[in-house]
Amino acid sequence: MIERILQNQIIQSLQRFPAVGLIGARQVGKTTLAKMIAERWPKECLYIDLERPSDYAALSEPERFLSRYSQKLVIIDEIQIRRELFPVLRSLIDMDRHPGRFLLLGSSSPDLVRQSGESLAGRIAYHQLSPFLLSELSPDKMDLLWIRGGFPPSTIAESEDASIQWRQDFIMTYLQRDLSVLGYDIRIPAMTLRRFWQMLAHTNGQSANLSQLAASMELSRQSVRKILDILQETFVIRQLQPFYANIKKRLVKTPKVYIGDSGVLHALLGINIFDDLMRHSAIGTSWEGFCMEQILNQIPRGWDAFFYRTQAGAEVDLILRQQLGQAPIFVEFKHSQTPKLTMGFWSAQKDLLPKACYVVYPGTIAYPLTKSVEVLPLTQINKIWE
Repeated sequence: MIERILQNQIIQSLQRFPAVGLIGARQVGKTTLAKMIAERWPKECLYIDLERPSDYAALSEPERFLSRYSQKLVIIDEIQIRRELFPVLRSLIDMDRHPGRFLLLGSSSPDLVRQSGESLAGRIAYHQLSPFLLSELSPDKMDLLWIRGGFPPSTIAESEDASIQWRQDFIMTYLQRDLSVLGYDIRIPAMTLRRFWQMLAHTNGQSANLSQLAASMELSRQSVRKILDILQETFVIRQLQPFYANIKKRLVKTPKVYIGDSGVLHALLGINIFDDLMRHSAIGTSWEGFCMEQILNQIPRGWDAFFYRTQAGAEVDLILRQQLGQAPIFVEFKHSQTPKLTMGFWSAQKDLLPKACYVVYPGTIAYPLTKSVEVLPLTQINKIWE
């Protein structure tokens, strides 16, 4: 079994806080990770799955039931199903406050974080579990992780066909069941939502054009905006915000939208095997999104991420900033063994004066491209923030 990077971090949080929240997409491995943590936890644990009718019923009187287990670590899975539990948990914690009382697993954010934060402020620490990262696997698994994506059942499937089938089933289950289970009231047919998701896949890494999406789907701009937000809250897309700089340039101000998992992207595009990906026109944006997720799921907390683009064509794929007012870090993504940068990049460098610039490519050796730009293999992206 692969040990997830977050395991030790969550245990450390449980040793400090009464409650710890673990959020992430459905099927990303939260339950498996929680059970791994339970095996290492020094005290007895109680696992409650709110999708199981018997467990749901057991919490009909939650305060009475949970107060009996104050000396155990209580793991509550799919906590978003019973958000009214948060005030109860606060009361129980305040009556007997000690670290490691509750581990709460949830599949939607930021509404879940907001609601729990209002009730459990100062009592809970949050961690987000991403799909598998390359740093959790061996470097020679990069191509496999890229084509299959990081959802564990897809990544470690016994064959390509099994991986593809799992991803197709995941997409349909998410649309037909998961959204309603997570509490979202979307009165749009599942097949229409799938077509919307596919449209996002075909424009992966581009700025969201709400008017064009709305016209294509025969929906209002407000409905399109709502769907985008829900897809982000449930961790299946990422909306990367533009970088605003105090310069006299006309900036692109709409976010770029990426399919969060490269394997799901490929399933939506009908890319089944690695050779197909190598010949597909989406290879560049697929590599960009894949590498970006590797970075954004590992950078230290508190860092901000943006893209930069002006109407005149100055552009940077990813801008990282540790704190407001600090010089940014530029990151470009090139699927080439001999990456080259465009005039738009050099123009952006003059505009923003970054403190460091990197190009992430699929090679194995880091080397300087110029005096101000370093080329990095994906396996060495930790150099960006260390």
